[in-house]
Amino acid sequence: MREIVESAARLEIEPMSQLLIGCSPQIAALKQEIEGAARSEAVVLITGESGAGKETVAHGIHACSPRASMLFAPVNCAGLPESLLESELFGHVEGSFTSAYRAKRDRPGRLEWARHGTVFLDEIGAMTLRMQGLLLRFLETNELPAVGAGGAGRRINVRVIAATNRSLRDMIPHGTFREDLFHRLNVVQIIVPPLRERRDDIPVLFDHFLRQFVMANRSPITGLSPEAMQALMGYPWPGNVRELENLVERMVVSVTRSTIDVADLPSEIRLQGNVALRPKRERRRTIADDLYQRLVEQRESFWATVYPMYMEREITRVHVRDIVGRGLEEARGNYRILARLFNMESRDYKRFLNFLRKHDCQLPFKEYR
Repeated sequence: MREIVESAARLEIEPMSQLLIGCSPQIAALKQEIEGAARSEAVVLITGESGAGKETVAHGIHACSPRASMLFAPVNCAGLPESLLESELFGHVEGSFTSAYRAKRDRPGRLEWARHGTVFLDEIGAMTLRMQGLLLRFLETNELPAVGAGGAGRRINVRVIAATNRSLRDMIPHGTFREDLFHRLNVVQIIVPPLRERRDDIPVLFDHFLRQFVMANRSPITGLSPEAMQALMGYPWPGNVRELENLVERMVVSVTRSTIDVADLPSEIRLQGNVALRPKRERRRTIADDLYQRLVEQRESFWATVYPMYMEREITRVHVRDIVGRGLEEARGNYRILARLFNMESRDYKRFLNFLRKHDCQLPFKEYR
C-alpha cells in the first residue's frame, strides 16, 4: 500500500491550483465543478478521453474536501483480472485463494485501507458484471465483506470517485454495464474537456512540463520557436495532456539546442498540426469534395452519406475532417448551423458532436470565425 501513502503525501504539497494547469475558461469552470463536488459527500463520476486528466480531477476533489488529510487510493479497474481486482478492493482472508494462502495472513482492501479518505476507481467501465454487482452492494450498504470471509460485513466510511473514457450509458443496452450501478455512480458527473477544446492551455502546459523535465535532465532547452508553438496549437492532440507531456519529455531528451524548432517535432504534428507547414501541391478534386457537394447541393443527410462510408472504412478520418472543415467555413464556425447544413434534424445535434469527438473529427470552431 506504499503508493497510497505516497499519493496522500503528494496532495499535502500540491493544492488543486497546482494539480490543474491551465488558464482557459474550460479549466476555470472545471475548478468550480471540483470545488462544488468537494463540498459534498456524493459519489462522483468523471468522464473524458484517455489522457485528459481524469485522475488529476479526482485528486483535486479529494484535496479540496474535508478528507484531504486522509488517504487517496487509486485503483485501475482495467489493469487487474476479476479475482485480483476483488481482492484489491475488498481485501482477502488467509486461504481464500492461492496467493492469499501463500501470504499466510489477512489483507485489507483499498476500500478499508482508505477509510475516511477517498478511493478512485479508474476505468470503471472495464469491470465485469459480477464486480459491478459487488460494487453496487457496497455503495448501497457501505458494508465490506472480505473475499472468503463469512459472517456479517463491516461498515466503513470512504468516498468513492469513479472515472471512465467509455460511454457507460451506451454500454447499458448491450448488457455490459449495469443500469442500476450507472445511476448510483452518476450522482455528480464531471466531464473533463479534451485538450483540443482548450487550446489556450497548450502554452501553459508546455511551459509547466518543460520546467519539470529540464530540471530533471539538466537540459539546455529554454523554450521553443513561435513556429513550433503554432504547430502545437494546430495539432488535435488525440492523446490529450498525457500526449503533450510525453512529447515535451522526448524533446528534452533528444534536442541539444536551447530552442525547440519545427523540425524537432514529430512528423504528425508538423504536417497535421499546421496547414501552412504542409508541402504545397496542385489542388485536385477529392472524395471529400464529392461528398460535400452531395450534402450541400443534393441535400443528402450526413447520416445517409458520410457516416455509413466512414463506418465501413470506405473513407478515413481525414476525409471527414475535410468535410467538416469546409462546412465550418460556410457556417462561420457554428456547429448548429453546420448540422443544418448537413441536413440533420435538430435532435441529432448532440449525436453529431459525440460522433465527431469520439472519432477525433471535431475541429476548433474559433479558427473559422
